[in-house]
Amino acid sequence: MLDTYQTIASSGEACHTEKRSRFLAFAHHVTTVDEAKAIIASYRKKYFDARHVCYAYTLGYDSSITRQNDDGEPSGSAGKPIGGQLRSANVTNAIVLVVRYFGGVKLGTGGLAVAYKTAAAEALASAIIEERIIMKHFIISAPYAEADIAMRYVRDTGAQISRRAYTATDVILNISVRLSDENILRSRLTNILSLRFIDKDSPA
Repeated sequence: MLDTYQTIASSGEACHTEKRSRFLAFAHHVTTVDEAKAIIASYRKKYFDARHVCYAYTLGYDSSITRQNDDGEPSGSAGKPIGGQLRSANVTNAIVLVVRYFGGVKLGTGGLAVAYKTAAAEALASAIIEERIIMKHFIISAPYAEADIAMRYVRDTGAQISRRAYTATDVILNISVRLSDENILRSRLTNILSLRFIDKDSPA
């Protein structure tokens, strides 16, 4: 089971010139749609005098959310080639924006697509890309008599206990485990009949 993904660890930028038009490209790490929208808004404010601020982003370790925008350029000539470079770089939780300053010479749809693609590729090439592990998180409650067994199962699976809490009868454990090991750990923990799962798991 795939339990890693690639994302931007350190932002990158590039400047590509094509027939006097300048294409300023920026690659950043993002984790939510709201964060992506905030970055887009900040670039539109900063480069208010530019003809276009085009972008594409992808979110989720499975790239389940993707958006792209041509910002007034001919349909498919900007956002699509930018998004294509995100896929080619195999990164997610990432956004690439390309700011265009028109140089007076029309490039045509094909020429625009190549220019936006090139600028996006150069920004991604200048960024630092890193592999991250997909973690799952859940909470269990175990009676004191069974807590040592539960913690041994957690350690044996290579998982981590991020937080412990204590009640009059139970130990509450917050657990982080690799996606590929989650089912193994859950299966072992269910052998402890008195143990309870008290929180749904969620991706890191």
